[in-house]
Parts: sequence; structure tokens; C-alpha cells
Amino acid sequence: MKTFRWAVMTLALTLAPASASAEEFNDKQKSEIEQIVRDYLLEHPEILLDVSKVLEQKQEEEEQKKRMAGVTENADEIFRSPADYVGGNPNGDVTMVEFFDYNCSWCKKGMPEVMQLLEKDKGLRFVLKEFPIFGEDSEYAARAALAAHKQGKYWDLHLAMLGHEGKIKKEDVDRIAQEMGLDLDRLHKDMELPEIAGAISRNQELAQRLAINGTPAFVIDSTVVPGYLPADGLAEKIQDVRANGGCKVC
Repeated sequence: MKTFRWAVMTLALTLAPASASAEEFNDKQKSEIEQIVRDYLLEHPEILLDVSKVLEQKQEEEEQKKRMAGVTENADEIFRSPADYVGGNPNGDVTMVEFFDYNCSWCKKGMPEVMQLLEKDKGLRFVLKEFPIFGEDSEYAARAALAAHKQGKYWDLHLAMLGHEGKIKKEDVDRIAQEMGLDLDRLHKDMELPEIAGAISRNQELAQRLAINGTPAFVIDSTVVPGYLPADGLAEKIQDVRANGGCKVC
């Protein structure tokens, strides 16, 4: 209905004399114009699809502008937070950030793609953002991963939990952590540290500022990529950064 009314107003103003404005039409004239436009749209419904596409594209452009501004304003928190694990080449020339959840099926699907990319691109710096959005089990897993960092086991636990088939629950996290050789008592204690909860909270606030509503989501220099993207697609965006003079904010 909103799309239809928008189309009606657009066509009405297009059909009206150049000097006329919506306020200059009386109620009868407005009704007649609306009927004309309605009849025209019923005869040519494909116009509504064109209007919808234009509107959707405009919304996407506005959202991307918001994201780009958010990246610039929050660059240190995005790319250089001491709470985040850094993989790949810590001194790489381009940084890729991933917001993820251990119970995100697309994150699980994308893990081999990311691993392939890190294997091929030795100049890539990879930052991991714990962003649990699928309930208590996801948050438990995120806190366990951050706590495992204190025992030097973040990456091992991260890969094992993300590689877990199906939903990962609290008992799965504990079992996997124990299999990884982690001190479980220490892990549980560290998971309750305020800094762990603070790191997750900051990531959630950061995601809001970047208009990130789901996982996975990637940030490659000033570009935010919402959703799953195969290794080739990620590699293309990384090479675009290099081809355009390197990192502007990362």
C-alpha cells in the first residue's frame, strides 16, 4: 500500500503542470488524479515493480552510507580493539573483520571459505568479533571463547565450536573446551569477568552503529558486507582495497 501511494504521488506530480504543487489541487482534483493513476497502474502493473526496485535500491544506498560513516567514526573499536582475537597476519596490509555467532548456520558454512582465504592471502589481517544473537547458548559460547584467549586457546576453541554440527549448547562448549586441553574451572571463572561481558556488549553496540542485524557480517576497510560471501567474493573486495591505495581506516 505504501509503494502504491508513493507511485500515485510520483505519477500525479509528473502528470501535473510543472508549476503545480500537491497543495494547489482541491479534494476533487486529487481524487480524479488518483483514479487516473490507479487505472493506469492496473493496466501497467510492471511499473509498481520498477518503483519498488528503485525504492529498495535507494534504501540500500542510504544504509550503506550510514554503514560507511559508522566505520569511519568507530575505526579503532572495529579494527584495533584489544579484546578481539587477531588471526591471519597480525601485520597484514588489509584487515577483514567478521561479526559471527557460533550457532549461525551461514557462519559455519563460511568458515572453510575464510580459512581458504587466510591460507591464500598472507597479507590479510583477520579480526574476530563475538556477536551472539541466537540466545543463551550462543552467548555462553562467546564468553567461553573470549575466556579461552587467556589460556592461549581461543583459535582452537573457535574452530572447534564453529565446526560443531548443529546447535551448540552449553554442555557442548564445556566438552569441546575440555577436549582442547583447557582448564575448565579457570575457564568458567574467567567467563564471569566483567571485561568479557563488556567486550560482547561493545560488539553489540558497534553492530547497531553499523546497521548490522545478522551474522555473518564482514567489514573490509570502509565497506560493510552483510551476509555470507564466498572466498572469491571476499578476496575481490580485499583486492579492491589494495588497488585503491590500501586501507583508508583499517
